[in-house]
Amino acid sequence: MNFPAKIPLGAEHHAIDITETIRSLWKQRGVVLLFAALSTSAAVAYVLLAQPQYKVQSDIRPVASADLDMLNESGLYHIKPEEALRRIGSSMESYDVRLKFFKTNPELLAPLQAPGQSLEETFEKFNSKAFTVEQIDPKKTASLSEAIQLGVEYPAGVDGVAIVNNFTDFVVKSEKEKVALDLQTLIANRTEQAERKLVSKKAAYDAEKDSRIAELLEKDQLKKETLQDELKALRQQLQSRRQNRIKQLDEAIAIAKKLGIVTPTTPSALGESGQDRQGNMIRTEVSNQQIPLYFMGQSALEAERATLVSRNSDDFTESRVDEIQKELSLLVNNRQVALLRQRSNEELFLKGLSEIREELAHLKGLNINIDQFNLVNIDKIASKPQSPIKPKKALIVGFGLIFGLFLGIALAVVRINSHPKLKAES
Repeated sequence: MNFPAKIPLGAEHHAIDITETIRSLWKQRGVVLLFAALSTSAAVAYVLLAQPQYKVQSDIRPVASADLDMLNESGLYHIKPEEALRRIGSSMESYDVRLKFFKTNPELLAPLQAPGQSLEETFEKFNSKAFTVEQIDPKKTASLSEAIQLGVEYPAGVDGVAIVNNFTDFVVKSEKEKVALDLQTLIANRTEQAERKLVSKKAAYDAEKDSRIAELLEKDQLKKETLQDELKALRQQLQSRRQNRIKQLDEAIAIAKKLGIVTPTTPSALGESGQDRQGNMIRTEVSNQQIPLYFMGQSALEAERATLVSRNSDDFTESRVDEIQKELSLLVNNRQVALLRQRSNEELFLKGLSEIREELAHLKGLNINIDQFNLVNIDKIASKPQSPIKPKKALIVGFGLIFGLFLGIALAVVRINSHPKLKAES
């Protein structure tokens, strides 16, 4: 046996309440439409009266490594394209750099400057919300290389395109000038260092040359004094030898006088002096003993003695004297010292001079023009936007319409619940 399903009483009343509520709201549609119209009108008025906000952007990418070769090949300054890009981005974020830019171009903020307001105050308000600097990481995006995106949000009446493009050029030029100034400072420091090194080497060379000259002169002086001492001792020796010879001659002359030897003779001849000689005879005497000096005879001995007494110098009797005189004459002028003193271009004799001159020539030849290299590549310059980013008209009007409908419905429900007669009439 089938029994009809029982419908819960609460569900029936709930369905009836919803239906009645809809009917009641329909009766109050004028109120709902009124609030919807008012809210939509307010939204439309806001859209029409609100000042449009625009936004422009420029993209900056690193340059190729070849573009920085002229800068890096100097050997003093090294910068990679990614490092140059980060420097540009850091400079764009700098408050001081932005303020300097607007002080250089005050006309760009003139539309926002109120009467009696300083440029710094106007810039402070504009800078707090206008600028955005974002770094594009290729690992997190679809980009194949790093990039920096500079954006500026500005109200109508302000030339945002000029701000972005001129500010980008200003930052790039400022960073290039910093790089050129850093390079010039490095060149000046290296040049000064090389010149100090050259001066130091010259001083060391002068000291070494003076020391060499003093050493040579001292060596010559020592040799000269040694030779002079030797010459003096040798002359004394010759003089003493001559005096001894004179004494020997005196003794020999005395013996010759006693023996009556006037002319040179031999011991055997002297022994046979009393015998008669017949015919011509040549006598030869062989003896391994030295014949005494007095056998030279009185005449020869006195002649030799007189000669020795009248002699003024004994130098010619010794060959060593001539050698000493020759060596002393050579020591009068030291040619090596003379050549050291007569050097006209002493830098040629400096050790390491060629390396220092090469370095100085390289440093003086470095003349980097900031227009000859690029730090970054401006991939996309800012262009005039097609439409404002604020206010979003369709979204605001749609939100106003929906808000008005909800507000009208809520008010209608409140009226129905507050006035039972309105609910009964429905």
